[in-house]
Amino acid sequence: MKKLTLALFFIFAAHAQAKNELPTKVVGLKTPESVVQAKDGGIYVSEINEFGKDGDGQITKIDKNGKISIFARGLDDPKGMVMMNHQLFVTDKTKVLAIDMDGTVHVYVDAKAFPKTPQFLNDIEADSFNNLYVSDSGDLKSGGAIYKIDENKTVSTVVDSTNPAVLAPNGLCYEGRKRLLEVDFESGILYRINLMTGTMAEVASGFGGGDGLVRTKTGKIYISDWKNGIINQVSASRAKLVNSGLTSSADMTLSQNGQYLLVPLMKPGELEFISIESAIK
Repeated sequence: MKKLTLALFFIFAAHAQAKNELPTKVVGLKTPESVVQAKDGGIYVSEINEFGKDGDGQITKIDKNGKISIFARGLDDPKGMVMMNHQLFVTDKTKVLAIDMDGTVHVYVDAKAFPKTPQFLNDIEADSFNNLYVSDSGDLKSGGAIYKIDENKTVSTVVDSTNPAVLAPNGLCYEGRKRLLEVDFESGILYRINLMTGTMAEVASGFGGGDGLVRTKTGKIYISDWKNGIINQVSASRAKLVNSGLTSSADMTLSQNGQYLLVPLMKPGELEFISIESAIK
């Protein structure tokens, strides 16, 4: 096992030399909440560190050769991330940041830009028209909302808690055709939102503390459950268990090759790499 920068370690499986092989785990992270993988293979992890302590959050990068470095420092409580137009967009408490590929951090939209002051900006997603969608999880039980940020940085409300189905929106996934998938942290229900009308249709239920939301190219949907430390697949409008023992499994993503779920574990400070083909334990 090779020691790497920042006291982090890759733990490789016995067949690590196989083509496109990813490590099985990264440990030593500081409250990791979200992860994305860029087209060049680089992996970015948001680290909250101490909740509520401004300035100690960061984004860590793991390049395609396994080198680990701090990509951006001085954030507050960074959570959801998405790549768009060669920038990394990050939710950070009540604002959204844009980070250039050299690590320079900009405030993209601050709290004042929102129709209502956000409480807990959480996940973030992009569509194919340069729009961003951001979930506000409220107090994690109620009062949440989902916002759209257009390319002019104008923020509008997609849905909010005036709709009784909106409690604590968390994971987001843009499906195309003006449709957005959203899982609620409080109700554990997966919804499909019509972005033209704001109407919500229940897709499936039983996802506990629904957090990360991934849709594969073949249409399979996986959802991490932060409260119960498990990953479920959507099956016949219900949650089907595919992996367990993942303490505080947060905002996961799909690897660029489509073969792995990359899952941050907040409390243990780890990043798990789970093969989709062997996900069921």
